[in-house]
Amino acid sequence: MTDAAAANAAAATSTSTSAAGYDLRRPSDAEMTKLTASLDREEARVLLHHGTERPFCGTLLDNKKTGTYVCRVCGLPLFSSHHKFDSGTGWPSFFAPFDEAHVANLRDSSHGMARVENRCARCDSHLGHVFPDGPPPTRSRFCMNSISLEFVEAGTPLPDLLNRGDPTDH
Repeated sequence: MTDAAAANAAAATSTSTSAAGYDLRRPSDAEMTKLTASLDREEARVLLHHGTERPFCGTLLDNKKTGTYVCRVCGLPLFSSHHKFDSGTGWPSFFAPFDEAHVANLRDSSHGMARVENRCARCDSHLGHVFPDGPPPTRSRFCMNSISLEFVEAGTPLPDLLNRGDPTDH
């Protein structure tokens, strides 16, 4: 278990429901096997092995539709289209998460620099990084891999990949 997974497991033990009403308990090993079985090689490289997709190649970069961006692995809502902005970096960018408890932040000193990595707080999948150069009101730029996200258009039910129930109607 990674440090992030251990931290998430400890957090889930103390509070397993986010303020938005979502179950944050980590999927069991059997659930993770099922959830990741359909990932192709590139998806696994990014989501499970903390890779990065090339800039300007992601399918969600230019998405202007209203809706919710969820974790590609477990379906946890991560970002709202209302918080998306064009950062010019080549990756979908957001100034705030759907719920702060849904995105875990970890120190990342790979590639010779200090950064803050973002992972799904429920399943520990790699999402991207957050930087302090975003727009108001947060000044944060959550720079995400399109491959780590799935877009759910407004009016469409959010996925319940773990069959734990959708607590809210978005």
